[in-house]
Amino acid sequence: MNKKRIDGVIARMKEADLDYLLISEPSSIDYLIDYVNHPGERMYVLMLSAKGDHKLFFNDLFFVEKDLGIEIVWHSDVDDAIQTIVDNLDNAKKIGVDKHWTANFLLDLMNRIPDVKIVNGSKCVDYQRMVKDEDEQKLMIEASIINDKAMDEVIKQVALGLSEIEVAAKLNDIYSNLGADGNSFDAIIAYGANGANPHHENDDSTLVPGDSVIIDMGCKYHGYCSDMTRTVFYQEVSEEAKKVYELVRSANQAAEAIIKPGVRLCDIDKTARDIISEAGYGKEFNHRLGHFIGKDVHEYGDVSINFDLEVQEGMIFSIEPGVYLPGKFGVRIEDLVMVTKDGCKVLNSYSKDLIVI
Repeated sequence: MNKKRIDGVIARMKEADLDYLLISEPSSIDYLIDYVNHPGERMYVLMLSAKGDHKLFFNDLFFVEKDLGIEIVWHSDVDDAIQTIVDNLDNAKKIGVDKHWTANFLLDLMNRIPDVKIVNGSKCVDYQRMVKDEDEQKLMIEASIINDKAMDEVIKQVALGLSEIEVAAKLNDIYSNLGADGNSFDAIIAYGANGANPHHENDDSTLVPGDSVIIDMGCKYHGYCSDMTRTVFYQEVSEEAKKVYELVRSANQAAEAIIKPGVRLCDIDKTARDIISEAGYGKEFNHRLGHFIGKDVHEYGDVSINFDLEVQEGMIFSIEPGVYLPGKFGVRIEDLVMVTKDGCKVLNSYSKDLIVI
């Protein structure tokens, strides 16, 4: 059990006047008690109490091989799992529930305790996870170092003329050889016009001269994620593609240049978006500038107009402007950045110069 992290969540619970917080997201439970479990359809809940009597509700199908530092309330497949939670509530008036708990559990609990106010308590954990401690920072820096090395290997595979699917299939071995624990998400390898779809699903497309190649990939290292994107070109690059590439790179670098504690997330997004919009491609930049990352590749928090939150030292998020021209090509350049005392550290060092392979 990580007492410091739990104490941070408890402080936020008290600010929200919560008696209890029910956490069901496996990565958040792992973050707080250093235990990984993927329960499937079975109930798995960490209950934090403002009074300090925390409990883990756990199906006895699963195996715990170490002392987790927290009381475990066991139940079986034939037990009334929700009742075990009800039985352990002490004069609760207001309970927070995270946004991941499924309706079949939540609605059942609400029906049994109709006089208790139940609210979305996710931010108590989300805001704690936003700022990475020193140990987390070290792991995420290493994950990005591995990802840089892997990017070089992937570009070599692309140059061999393999299809999108064939290149993506090489990644597991590449990451394994570099010491990573596997992919943090399904990589996107998008050739030519496929790159105009920001979330293209890899297919058997092969390269033709002049194609842009978007490579969006990430690995996991000791439970923490990396994520980066580079765009290269096959054999030649058109003047239009060169113009768009340099525009996206300028937006990426300008956004990174203003990052420091106290700058708002929405203003970081605006810096990049204004550069692309002023060049006439505003509609073709059709997603947020970035997302937070840690144990999950997408964690709570956007670098977008929707978040006026001021960044803090230790936050890690992506900066990934893109321009997507249907029927032609796409360009995206993505780094992870870590907010430092007086600026930011860009975690990816792989070149952002225009590369033709």
